[in-house]
Amino acid sequence: MGISLYTVRAILDILGVVDYGIYNVVGGVVTMFAFMNRTLSTSSQRYFSIELAHGDKERLNKWFCLNITSFLILGLLITFLLETVGLWFVNTQMTIPQERMLAANVVYQLSIISFLFHIVSVPYMALVIAHERMNIFAYIGVAEALGRLAIVFILLPMPYDKLIVYGILVLLLSFATSVSYVIYCWRNYPESKYYWYWNTVEVKELFGFSGWHFMGTFSTTCRSQGINILLNMFFNPVVNAARAIAFQVMTHIMLLSSNFFTAIKPQVYKAYAKQEMEEMFRLLMRSTIICVFLVSVVIYPLLADTGFILGLWLKEVPDYAVLFTQLALINGLIDATDGPLISAALATGKIRKYMLIISLLIWANLPISYVALRLGCEPTATMFISIVISYLSMFVRAWLLKGLMGFPFIQYSVLIAKLTVISVVLMLGVKYTVFDQVDSLMSFALVSILLWIIMTILYASIIDRGDRKFIIRFVEKKLKIK
Repeated sequence: MGISLYTVRAILDILGVVDYGIYNVVGGVVTMFAFMNRTLSTSSQRYFSIELAHGDKERLNKWFCLNITSFLILGLLITFLLETVGLWFVNTQMTIPQERMLAANVVYQLSIISFLFHIVSVPYMALVIAHERMNIFAYIGVAEALGRLAIVFILLPMPYDKLIVYGILVLLLSFATSVSYVIYCWRNYPESKYYWYWNTVEVKELFGFSGWHFMGTFSTTCRSQGINILLNMFFNPVVNAARAIAFQVMTHIMLLSSNFFTAIKPQVYKAYAKQEMEEMFRLLMRSTIICVFLVSVVIYPLLADTGFILGLWLKEVPDYAVLFTQLALINGLIDATDGPLISAALATGKIRKYMLIISLLIWANLPISYVALRLGCEPTATMFISIVISYLSMFVRAWLLKGLMGFPFIQYSVLIAKLTVISVVLMLGVKYTVFDQVDSLMSFALVSILLWIIMTILYASIIDRGDRKFIIRFVEKKLKIK
């Protein structure tokens, strides 16, 4: 996370605000289709984890081969759309300076190739996660971050068009990451051996499940990249750059909770496959608290003085960047609760109603934001809208799960109420006390430590008593306290 945040700062400085905004908005068109990677990865993980829970390696191999074949065909279809409709949109509907159109088109083509690498490697990464080899997932993730750092130093002395060179280097890094998962699976998992396998019934089941999950992922992409395009239509690339900075910060912070929950998802799928419902509900409650706590550790110190931190991080802070970042962090804190409930719904395989309702809620961001911008609202109005809808979605998810599997809605609502109280207390503390007086690295460090102590006490007060005792014993053992 630290390396990635530094590289954002460096790339913004190297490319400049306009080129950085162009890269994000043009790449965003491809990202609107690349959300399929997340959909397909989740689908693969579910089927792989369930077969592992049943101990059927032969069926696992068939599902793996079916995933490879299906995803490759789908990738080619999406590439066709990107090279027709997507290319038309980039060249006729986007606000891009005429002298940068060539560079924008080159970056667009490079992003499409990168997308293809990712989509083919999805089943391999899903197989690693289903086997719960999180050390490999972590090693490759760290290597990818170091690769992004290397890109900065390679880009600095380049005399050529830096936007194009940056796109090429990002493509090479995507290729290396994808190949790493493929090679590891070939060497360690016999079920990753590919051969042509096609079963129409299973393909319908896979894409029936993926199709509804696709709707949920697409709605999230619309909220992110769709609003990015809306802002480009109403404002200019500088506003896109400000929002991109905010979402780079939020995205990298959210990796703390999403990567944590990546390790939990196989356990949720396996618990459901074995019908261990009480254990699964307990796991969902515990992981919700941990996900929120993990992002809180970073979010509240940043909220203490966002302007000061962005000033240290960036040489030039674009207009709206501070407020965009603050609102994105608050939105991220709410979204940290999504993962546990989404995985529980996916475990059932009966996700049509769940995804339809949640998708409509999230999709509502686009028309509401369009109306707000049309009425002359500031670009940050889109974030306020997103925050309100995200908070409402938490309760709707839990209510739908109650009907799917008897999820304890009241118990979950009480937990969310407790987390909300903690969040409000911490935000008011950040806003109206000494926490808001950060003006140096030393004061930021002291404020962070004080906030961490307060957060630990508050979150510890709502976790399960057994977990609290376990944590105390664990700390005592590590500190060798008798």
